[in-house]
Amino acid sequence: MRVAELSRRTGVAVPTIKYYLREGLLPPGELTSPNQARYSEEHVRRLKLVRALLDVGGLSVAAVREVLDTMANDDKSMFNVLGKVQHNLAGQLAATEGERQETASRIAHELIERHGWQIKPGSPPLASLITALATLIELHGEDLLELLDAYADASERVAEFDIEYTRRGADRADAVERMVIGTVVGDAILSALRRLAHENEAARRLTGG
Repeated sequence: MRVAELSRRTGVAVPTIKYYLREGLLPPGELTSPNQARYSEEHVRRLKLVRALLDVGGLSVAAVREVLDTMANDDKSMFNVLGKVQHNLAGQLAATEGERQETASRIAHELIERHGWQIKPGSPPLASLITALATLIELHGEDLLELLDAYADASERVAEFDIEYTRRGADRADAVERMVIGTVVGDAILSALRRLAHENEAARRLTGG
């Protein structure tokens, strides 16, 4: 298909597609003339993935390029690809220092130990959790800490579904793409579902409705 058809199929403007091509987020099309190229269904699929990483995941162009490069590297295990995705999704909270950070780190590591989770010391999600807990302590929201184990139990169940979804991939490339989509879009879905559940529970408990 021509670039205009690629644009129509994906809803992405032609100038944006050309920008993604220049930035290496899309592989080049097959040249049919010096100024013309043809694109395939693989470009449609990749373009939709790029938009999900940018719009839903909130990743920068540089982070998307890094994730895509890691996905394309057959020497990288799926575990390492997941780590790269998590690394680029993390870092949205600025780390604090001092006693609150130390307390938060202790709470996080104790939680991991209680649940028997296998977590690497430099795990980006672990750093994000510690920073979030430190912020919680700073805001005097310690009562919320009582819910950590319940959150962890629920997260374990969700993770089981996520990994099973990944394992359904037809091949390694499909499995890796499923993992990236499940991590990025899944986070957005879980966040939206949680807010919807809040709305429902508030209506049921606070309004009698």
